[in-house]
Amino acid sequence: MAGIIEARLAEMGIELAGPPPAPAANYVPYVVAGDMVFVSGQIPMTAAGLDTLIKGRVGVDLDIAAGAAAARLCAINLLAQVKSACGGDLDRLVRVVKLTGFVNAPPEFGDQPKVVNGASDLWSKCWVTRGGTAARRSARVAFISAARSRSRGSSRSCPPKAHA
Repeated sequence: MAGIIEARLAEMGIELAGPPPAPAANYVPYVVAGDMVFVSGQIPMTAAGLDTLIKGRVGVDLDIAAGAAAARLCAINLLAQVKSACGGDLDRLVRVVKLTGFVNAPPEFGDQPKVVNGASDLWSKCWVTRGGTAARRSARVAFISAARSRSRGSSRSCPPKAHA
């Protein structure tokens, strides 16, 4: 039976079925340290692989809404990693402490916070009774690996409950 967080995701049409996307290089998807989970950066693709990767630069190839949709996909991938780290139970997650979002955009683009809202808005709906969204940093970058993906989300720390 799905917990509270997965039920909220299901209401939004999101299912975290199957394994999360595998790392694209030589790193681990997350590290558990005490009662904290540190999740590696995620790119906007489904578990089906790089063929589903959202590519392009916001402000050039993609508008803000498309960029926010890509950030939302990064957030879903972050949640899939956290679910794995929490033994399949997202309700063990007390809150997301910090989100760092990197937006692939040209130097003149200044709306990266609006793009990263795609992730923050999703999380605020998941943890409405647990403090909503996280502390956040959004940054414009000139280039992101993985075939010039649009956005990369990285959850810096996510504490699961000490007593599940």
